[in-house]
Amino acid sequence: MTKKLAGVQKAVKKDGTVYYRASITFRGKHISLGSFASAKSANAAYLEAGKILADPQYLPSDAEEGSAALSYQKKISLINFRDNKLYIANPIYIRKRYFEYHYAPGIILKFDQDDLFYYSSHKIQKRGGRFFVADYALQTGIGVRYGIKTYAVEGRDYRFVNGDPLDFRYENIEILNTYTGVSFTEKNGQRTYTAKIHLNGDFVIGRYKTPEEAAIAYNKAVDIVKKAGVTKQYVPNYMENISPSEYADIYARIKISDKICHYSLSV
Repeated sequence: MTKKLAGVQKAVKKDGTVYYRASITFRGKHISLGSFASAKSANAAYLEAGKILADPQYLPSDAEEGSAALSYQKKISLINFRDNKLYIANPIYIRKRYFEYHYAPGIILKFDQDDLFYYSSHKIQKRGGRFFVADYALQTGIGVRYGIKTYAVEGRDYRFVNGDPLDFRYENIEILNTYTGVSFTEKNGQRTYTAKIHLNGDFVIGRYKTPEEAAIAYNKAVDIVKKAGVTKQYVPNYMENISPSEYADIYARIKISDKICHYSLSV
């Protein structure tokens, strides 16, 4: 009779394939460690988990090395549970004033404690260099949560104060431009705001003295190209600091590039 290995449970898939589940109980909590192809590998995961939970000197930085029986992210969850007495399935480690989300070895994102509940229940993913979460079946870039628009450009529309693009603490994110389609250049202390719209390439709408004028010019350009038959969905700019009458006055007098005014789908 084969001896049952500690922390291992045999299971069978619907197609008859046998696999093995590993789990461990710590501080009265039953923790799943994953599924494995063999009882031996499942037991190895159980043994490694036991060592991590019993060794307070085993730090998050140690999770990058050692046995591969457990995934890097599972190791982080166990270390956090051991040190902070809070089990979170996502790879989060809580620090004194913030927490870390260990996406992968060497890729550690930082967030304020206020975001702990959100990232405990939303797994961070990455595609094409962009971090996002699946929120109600939609892929939402995590920067959106901090006022960074989907197509914003770092250095032009926002910046990370300490230079760390993985540090999403609120104090570290400075929004330089709040409007869609607007950028600025600065010369001799004077800023010029340029409005652009993307059609079959980037079209310059015009250059303006204030960001509000540029933003309204963008909105006006959107209205013009839609009347020309463009069906692309554009995100309009909203002006909270301008009254409806002021908006209407600027909209009426603002000048738009002739290329936009006479735009045709045949262009």
